Amino acid sequence: MSVEELKRLIGKYYSGESTEEEERALRNYFIENSATPGYEAEKEIFSFLMEAGEVPEPSAGFEARIIKAVDSSSERAISSRFRKILVPLTGIAAGVLILAGSYFFFVNRIESEDTYTNPEIAYAETMKILMNVSSQINQGKQSLRPVGRINKMKVKSFGSINKSAILVQKNLKSLGYLRNSAEADPKQIKVK
Repeated sequence: MSVEELKRLIGKYYSGESTEEEERALRNYFIENSATPGYEAEKEIFSFLMEAGEVPEPSAGFEARIIKAVDSSSERAISSRFRKILVPLTGIAAGVLILAGSYFFFVNRIESEDTYTNPEIAYAETMKILMNVSSQINQGKQSLRPVGRINKMKVKSFGSINKSAILVQKNLKSLGYLRNSAEADPKQIKVK
């Protein structure tokens, strides 16, 4: 098969216009010949299709399920349009409520009075409150230490999983080379 004929048949295949005879010719070409440069992916596709065998007919009710899925997606599109209108309106309503609440808060606000006349006593009370807040924050930080340990364990776990995945990938690659060499010339492989 010439390169031009191959290009034409592959173009028809990908556009869905090829006949069964043309597809059979492509399958036979890629199975019988080594891959033409630039067509390695097509060789893999046709090899897979050959190994997979015949494509089964769709099950009963397949077309009805597709139509039902299309109808449900159109219903979701209608509900998404409704949400696109509802979300901005709720935002506007929330803004109006905040403005009205702020107005009533500031209009009816009562001025606070100083509770301490002596500035030294006020300073001492302020320091007492700040120390109490500081100790409570420190207690909260201590209770969060296990969460930090969990994060460290997560990072270590993902690191070991990545190492395992890399090892498996290397082993699969070497098995792929072995399979390719076995397919190329099975007589050269000696089993001990």
